[in-house]
Amino acid sequence: MPSSSPAALQAAPTVSVVICTLNEHEAIGPVLRELAAHLQHVDYEAIVVDDSDDERTAQAVTAYAADNPAVRLVRRRGGRGLAAAAIAGWDSARGRCLAIMDGDGQHDPALIARMLRRMRDSEAEVVVASRYLDASGSGLCRHRHALSRVGVRLSQALLGLGVADPMSGCFLMRRSWYRQVRPQLSGVGFKILVDVLASARRRPYTVQVPTQLRRRRGGASKLDTRVVAELAALLLEKRTRGWLPARMSLFFAVGLSGMGVHLLLLGALLMLGMTFWLAQLLAICTAMGWNFQCNNLLTFRDRRLSGMRLLHGMAMFYAACLGGAILSELIGSGLHALRLPWWLAGAAGALAAGGWNYHAAKRSAWRPEDAAAGVAPSRDTVAASPLAMKE
Repeated sequence: MPSSSPAALQAAPTVSVVICTLNEHEAIGPVLRELAAHLQHVDYEAIVVDDSDDERTAQAVTAYAADNPAVRLVRRRGGRGLAAAAIAGWDSARGRCLAIMDGDGQHDPALIARMLRRMRDSEAEVVVASRYLDASGSGLCRHRHALSRVGVRLSQALLGLGVADPMSGCFLMRRSWYRQVRPQLSGVGFKILVDVLASARRRPYTVQVPTQLRRRRGGASKLDTRVVAELAALLLEKRTRGWLPARMSLFFAVGLSGMGVHLLLLGALLMLGMTFWLAQLLAICTAMGWNFQCNNLLTFRDRRLSGMRLLHGMAMFYAACLGGAILSELIGSGLHALRLPWWLAGAAGALAAGGWNYHAAKRSAWRPEDAAAGVAPSRDTVAASPLAMKE
């Protein structure tokens, strides 16, 4: 993170605006031009954090930045997830205030200037652009509106967040608040505002400004059922003050689904007359493959493996699960020998194996340094531009 000494802060821009992009080459140019027009009297910098599959978005940003030194580009190769991208951008930012907005044109860049004025007038620590402050509507389609409202209700019920739209993707905070919450940020999923609001022992002084989403100029919606699952896991992490990490919740949920796959296949093969040992072996291998694919698509989707790394990761995952199976057998058998009920001994062994599998898989199959998408800034190369910087 850039220096926060008095001299450095005095030379720092008023605000650093982080714009996270995923295949939004059509929209990012107009967004940057609008932002410059609305902040023409503000000392600002714009940091575009790009997770795109190809070079077009990075090329559009680099072309614009050639004549606009306030714009910088951060490339995350293999990275996924708005939360991790936002943290990478804020960690490299120099501004006294830190903001975030989407790069698809749905957020009006004029909001940044409005939020700056509200922060100055109110001494707020966080200013949120809320879609639910008035009756004008959120600007979301019916399906996305329903998913968003589910997330809002969950956040307010579990964490007591006193904002109308904790799912907002456009907000502003003081650097002092970011320094306070940075060590506790999860960086999982797409709902970074919940992470920012709920990662300290106290809630920040927050004010809100009304907004409505505009029509998207490029890219595609990131809001789907996986985002809701990630949000639920994040809420559990914050509710338990970090004792149950979001990734572990997702990993255990996938494990439960794998148990269902195992039992269904085992029963079907036994009904077909297969011997138990062979049916059990096939069911175990199938469930492990199911768990690996689901974890790759959900639990570790911001570190998603592909190509040869997918095969290597699968081999490492199978090895981790083998170690977990041995640990489960030792603990379960030992506790049963001590005359504990069979179900309690079995459950203890399964929980121990789950914890082992999670930590072993995280450090072997989905290593942050391989996937370039951990919470902490990675050391990936960045687009070859004098205006680009390393993450």
